[in-house]
Amino acid sequence: MSTRFSALALVALLSLPLANPAPAAGLDDLVQIEILDGGLTPRGTYLGAIRMTLSEGWKTYWRAPGEAGIPPSFDWRGSRNLGEVSITWPAPEVFEQSGLRSIGYTDQMVLPIEITPKDSNRPVRLRGEMEFGVCKDICVPGNLDFDHTLDAGAPRNPAIVAALARRPYSAAEAGVTSATCRISPSQDGMRIEARIAMPSAGGSELAVFEPGDPALWAGEAQTRRQGNTLIASSEILNAGGTAFALDRSRIRITVLGAKRAVDIHGCLPG
Repeated sequence: MSTRFSALALVALLSLPLANPAPAAGLDDLVQIEILDGGLTPRGTYLGAIRMTLSEGWKTYWRAPGEAGIPPSFDWRGSRNLGEVSITWPAPEVFEQSGLRSIGYTDQMVLPIEITPKDSNRPVRLRGEMEFGVCKDICVPGNLDFDHTLDAGAPRNPAIVAALARRPYSAAEAGVTSATCRISPSQDGMRIEARIAMPSAGGSELAVFEPGDPALWAGEAQTRRQGNTLIASSEILNAGGTAFALDRSRIRITVLGAKRAVDIHGCLPG
């Protein structure tokens, strides 16, 4: 799968100083990528991770990068014995740059991956390419290759354990008692307002909408709190400019706060 720039991210990115796309060798001073082994899980799946180590002062992006940023994407087509792949995204940080807000990681990004092999009696080889962006004073889009045969006998890896521990809370863990979404037409797409009954995640909370359809993207949410209810609103647009419908069950809302992040899947009419 090649990198997809959402229309919003692309427009915002063009407002930042942008270097030419860098070949893999040119990225070596900025970022290194490696595959970590975590052995087999009790379910018989492989646990591993993709680790990006960044040079001092550089950052990379979360799956929903905000107003300015490039979401990572992965091409697994060179892999062998690869069935289902599930990625866990640790809670990210929120950044301000040139008046734009972005979401991602500094120092390093460790993405735990759980892999179901097609054949449990054969090894799994992860071979492919990761496309991403890194930013400091300039932004650099790039890609790096990886090729690693996973070690079924590897012990628990502290870096993977730490990354898993940083995953956002589920709605139940965070004490979410209800999440409703009101949807209405807007001039260019659909307006969505979510009302989430939950304790504060700490500090200035930011809600991030993901529509659940790769053709759709959501603008930055306006987020405010009324007592025990977090209210977030955003506009959702279709990059193709055509009419669309929103499936509330596929909408994902992540609340980022100073104390915790909360991952909410789906919302009810309201």
